[in-house]
Amino acid sequence: QVQLVESGGGVVQPGGSLRLSCAASGSIFSVNTMGWYRQAPGKQRELVATITSGGFTKYEVSVKGRFTISRDNAKNTVYLQMNSLKPEDTAVYYCNGYIEDVYYYGMDYWGKGTLVTVSP
Repeated sequence: QVQLVESGGGVVQPGGSLRLSCAASGSIFSVNTMGWYRQAPGKQRELVATITSGGFTKYEVSVKGRFTISRDNAKNTVYLQMNSLKPEDTAVYYCNGYIEDVYYYGMDYWGKGTLVTVSP
């Protein structure tokens, strides 16, 4: 019933920028911590960034200073601004959110992913 939908992925040159968006919809009471994860071919899925409902952020070391996570609580949407992109940032990026439904039952939800390719 609750859905997360990512958008904004694509192909960009090294040094370029992309902005990812993830919107939560459905029978939602509240959206708590949200985040972005990524998975490159042959590698484990890893944390990119998270943000709490109060705005506390956490970043993976390799993206710190280049990526910025933010949210719009009125729209139940989380964003990931990616600057100074490198080829090693190439991966499928997944949105995650801990969401409570209208019956106050909370659980993690995942989007289907959006592909980011950084290449000359």
